Amino acid sequence: MFNLNLNNSIEVVHSCMMKCLKLYLIPTDVSCQKAVIQTPSVLTVSTKGTATFLCDITEDEGNYVNCYKQVPGGAPQYVLSYYYTDDSPVEYGSGFSSDRFTSKATSDKDYQFIISNVEEADSAVYYCQTQNDSPYAQVFGQGTKLIVTDGEIATPAVTLFPPSTEDLKSSRATLVCLASNLSQKSKGLADVSWMSSGESVTEDVSTSPAEQQPDNTFKISSYLTIQTAEWDKDVVFTCKVSLGSTFSEKEIRKTSCSL
Repeated sequence: MFNLNLNNSIEVVHSCMMKCLKLYLIPTDVSCQKAVIQTPSVLTVSTKGTATFLCDITEDEGNYVNCYKQVPGGAPQYVLSYYYTDDSPVEYGSGFSSDRFTSKATSDKDYQFIISNVEEADSAVYYCQTQNDSPYAQVFGQGTKLIVTDGEIATPAVTLFPPSTEDLKSSRATLVCLASNLSQKSKGLADVSWMSSGESVTEDVSTSPAEQQPDNTFKISSYLTIQTAEWDKDVVFTCKVSLGSTFSEKEIRKTSCSL
């Protein structure tokens, strides 16, 4: 049974998106019973090709599934709204139309968002969104980074900085990874990941949004806070920057900085 007024829903959702995404963060409510599982996390497509990303809703409550586009450093844009019983999306945002943007579903929980004849201007992060009725909350997917290219993507440049002398006087210190040479075409849609002794690290990591430079390339700064004792034990830390299928990585350890 369809229980959502589309106009009211879109107005509420747009308000939430403007408040939340202006911080360039997607809210995660761990108390929500419903989740949106979005794949892939990164998608690289050649110009004039077709981009398809999946949004799986863990529970159907009769609510529309919406799609938003966000270019790094920009405000979110509403793309479309769709429900699996509809033949096609019921509404489009300004600048988006059915000739290139559409959606379909294989069930009440499995949605596909499709962009045809992709252009470089389509490069952005795309988010699926729906709502949880009880308790009420807006629920978002983690986003799909779409990179549209007409050729090879330049390899990112990675610079890894050790903790400062002042940092090392305390129990915790910070490593800084600077990713640069992210091409204008890529919109800075890079992923930064950290490893410690070859093991993935996700805690105590903070990564800034991509910043456009005067030469129109982008840069990203990522910070990993570690225990000073780890540094003293000569643990190897790695920063990896991935841009589509292209990546670059750098390692750092205490003894390498003492040479």
